[in-house]
Amino acid sequence: MEGSEDLRTYPERPIVGVGAIVLDGDRVLLVKRAHEPLKGEWSVPGGVVDVGETLEEAIRREVREETCLDIEVGPIVDVLDRIRYDPDGRVKFHYVLVDFVCRPVSGTLQCASDAEEAMWAECADLGRYGVADATISIIDKAIARRATGWTPREVHWE
Repeated sequence: MEGSEDLRTYPERPIVGVGAIVLDGDRVLLVKRAHEPLKGEWSVPGGVVDVGETLEEAIRREVREETCLDIEVGPIVDVLDRIRYDPDGRVKFHYVLVDFVCRPVSGTLQCASDAEEAMWAECADLGRYGVADATISIIDKAIARRATGWTPREVHWE
């Protein structure tokens, strides 16, 4: 992982990532990040899209790697920039994140290789875990999106 982190630090261009807002009733899936950026912070599962991988494949893989859960991927909730600067004002991290609303379909929640911890948290209690305001806003959007009903994403290019 260290070698790949080096490629992500001070990037030449933004890196595409995905985030999963996995909802189960009034709960949302959270992971405590094991790596920068956000190391040690609670957030939603997600990570970088690999070359040749679709957004949906990437989000399924990332959730499985972090939590051992399989998910169904729903619609996009939001697309946003995550830019972190170093003390000298240089861009240390720049991700363009595509967040999806998802639901669990199988597996047993366990902390896996890419996370320090994983848990289901009541949506009303996110402030207790220090979840960033921007992440809470995305979770709220996902809850609203789920309320409108959705079907799994299936995009096929010929």
